[in-house]
Order: sequence, then structure tokens, then C-alpha cells
Amino acid sequence: MKIGLIVAMQKELKLFADKLVNCKKTNVNHLEFYCGNLGSHQIYLVQSGIGKVCAAIACIEMIKNFNPDCIINLGVAGGIDKVIGVMDIVAAKNIAYHDVWCGTGNEKGQVQGLPAKFASDEKLVKLFESIKSDVKIVCADIVSGDQFISDIDELRKIKANFPEAVAVDMESAAIAQTCFIYNKPFLSMRIISDTPGIENHNQQYLDFWNDAPKKSVDMVEKLLDLL
Repeated sequence: MKIGLIVAMQKELKLFADKLVNCKKTNVNHLEFYCGNLGSHQIYLVQSGIGKVCAAIACIEMIKNFNPDCIINLGVAGGIDKVIGVMDIVAAKNIAYHDVWCGTGNEKGQVQGLPAKFASDEKLVKLFESIKSDVKIVCADIVSGDQFISDIDELRKIKANFPEAVAVDMESAAIAQTCFIYNKPFLSMRIISDTPGIENHNQQYLDFWNDAPKKSVDMVEKLLDLL
């Protein structure tokens, strides 16, 4: 199976690239793709960079140049619900923009003419949910926007507008929209790095990077074993 993996951060990229067999690098329009094997799968790995535009560009180049059977977005998110905590993992069922408003006649987060939420591939969600692990897995909604959320009032506003969302990130919705347009099965898997609004929130985020990236990579490996 041909699988596209999109990550936002360098540490995530290195952890996965080190696992690829017969890995070759290919440069496409300023993006560096790592192409190699992992088990029975052909993997195409790229670091998108942070934010919606970077994520969408990386996803488009992935599809146009390598045409994977599905795309998995691996990364981190901030928790915005009590059902999850730091080091838990969220597999997105539905994804919306929290920073989009196209006016009357559209739902909050809806790009006019497109769905208000983008659904992850149901098969991928169910497979991820079935993984046996000591890491807590939550299948729920995620919202995305071009903001690192550290203010409690901003968190409350997002939660009020999207009560079903449990996490917030900066890339998932842009990749989900791109996959919707190109008709590609998609899943966003996010490990919770911090819980905005608590005391020492920024330090919580920095401490996370000492421990967690390997856990998220391990979980994606478990998912690939089921495909």
C-alpha cells in the first residue's frame, strides 16, 4: 500500500525517516520527501511546516507527485476538553476550521461551498480505535486555525463554537480539505501536547517534547500494521 505521511515538526520527521528502509530523498518545489519502505508499505514522508497554507501545499504536492492510497497526518494538538490529557492521542472523526467565517448562510468554520466539517476516513478511524496500547486513544472532533492557543478566553470561545471538539491544532483542517477535494482517504492523528489555560502552559508544551514524539510515531506504526 502507498501511504503518505505528513508531519509539521522536524523531530517527528526524523523519528519516522530513521525507520524507513531503502530511503531516498526527493526535492519537489522546496519540499523534501522521504521515500522508503516500512513493512509491506511504500511510505512517502514530508514535513509540511506549521500552519494551514504550508500543510495544504505539502498535501497537494504529495498527491500530485506520489498519488498515495491514503494520507495520514501525524502531529501534536492542544487539548480543549476534560476527556483528554497530555500524552493522550486523538484520532479525528471530523475536522473544522475554528478561524473561518464566511458570513450569513454558512456555519462557523465553513468555507462557503464546502462541508462545515471534513470527515476522516471511517475505516482508518475504526482501525486506529482498535489499536491495543497503554496510550489513551480518543476518537473525536478536532479544529484547526493559524493560532497557537494559549489564552483561556480564546479556548473558551473555540469550545463554545465547537462543543464537540476536544483538541485544536494548526494543520489538520487544511489537509482534510485538500484530501476531500482530491478524494483521498485521510486521517489526522494528534498527540496532546498541552492543555491551554492552565498555569505554566508554555512550560508544559516544552516539557512534552522531551518525551512524546516517539509515542505518536509508535502509534502510527501500529496503525500501518493493520492496513
